[in-house]
Amino acid sequence: MTTFDQLRETVESWAQVIGPNVYLQAIVIAFSFVLIAKLTDFFFGKIVIRIAKRSKTIFDDELVSLFHRPVFVSVILVGLALATSRLDTPDTVHFITLGILKTIAIFIWLGLLQDVLHVLIAVINRSTDTELAWRRMLPLVDNISKVALIAIAIYFLFLAWQIDVTAWLASAGIVGLALSFAAKDTLSNLFAGVSILADAPYKVGNFIILESGERGMVTHIGFRSTRIMTRDDVEITIPNGIIGNGKIINEAGGSTEKHRIRAAVGVAYGSDLDHVMSVLTKVAASLEEICVTPEPRVRFRAFGESSLDFELLCWIDRPVDRGRLIHELNCAIYRAFNEAQITIPFPQRDLYVKGLPEQIRISGKIP
Repeated sequence: MTTFDQLRETVESWAQVIGPNVYLQAIVIAFSFVLIAKLTDFFFGKIVIRIAKRSKTIFDDELVSLFHRPVFVSVILVGLALATSRLDTPDTVHFITLGILKTIAIFIWLGLLQDVLHVLIAVINRSTDTELAWRRMLPLVDNISKVALIAIAIYFLFLAWQIDVTAWLASAGIVGLALSFAAKDTLSNLFAGVSILADAPYKVGNFIILESGERGMVTHIGFRSTRIMTRDDVEITIPNGIIGNGKIINEAGGSTEKHRIRAAVGVAYGSDLDHVMSVLTKVAASLEEICVTPEPRVRFRAFGESSLDFELLCWIDRPVDRGRLIHELNCAIYRAFNEAQITIPFPQRDLYVKGLPEQIRISGKIP
């Protein structure tokens, strides 16, 4: 025996005190539950809401206000269902009436659960303790929860109208199995997309370098694919299943978005090392878009075959400016070296001839 059946027997035994008229009993039952709903409404409005307002958070206040109306309507629906059960109506009318009341209750509580979900997600999103990766996952959690709530509501609707769900569940399992094989790659991309959103190896606006060598700015992260825009204004779409299993270099990752650029230059042997380093440092300081912090630095890297190899290391605010600022830095270095009379050598070879064959030395001609 269900809880509703036990409640119905209790109410019917109490209603018989009124008299043998079942219609009068049904009216009294319905009116009594309306009164109970009013008392419940008063309890929520005067006591529970006041207690909730004493807390420091607003989550419980919003939660109580959300439960206010569904509880009131649900009590009235229970009273109408008990009143309907007390009447001697045909089975078809009784079944349809109870089915309608149950359907109304299901939709009311479905709306309540969706509202509670929205409030919970909003509270988590506002919380300063929530990690950024979880905040990116909130839209996905919201969508999945909505689908789950709709599926649960459909299940209870089937139960309310006494529809056998066993065959439906079996059919859904077979269809789901077939679709999983047919859409294996799509599902792989989907789960990889969820992993990317949760792990957040990059975000929209970051400059990344793919394992295949393409470099560009992330413009979209979807469940199926990720899109990047290269410096040639060419959009590349990569399935998440591929990008999730590959090596990705995020130039904007780390503690800051600043990006380091390098300018390599060689000077002639015999050059004044301190003078060369001083000129390179001044060149970096002369460009406004070169970051002051971290400060530029010069490194003497190697003794080359034809030159002393130096490298100027600078930081810029955005990786997107890398190509342009390397160009400006190289131009400035070349001009500064010319003004400072620092020689940039080029590879050269000296050929020494030890001797020539006798006939060439006599004739002076090379055959």
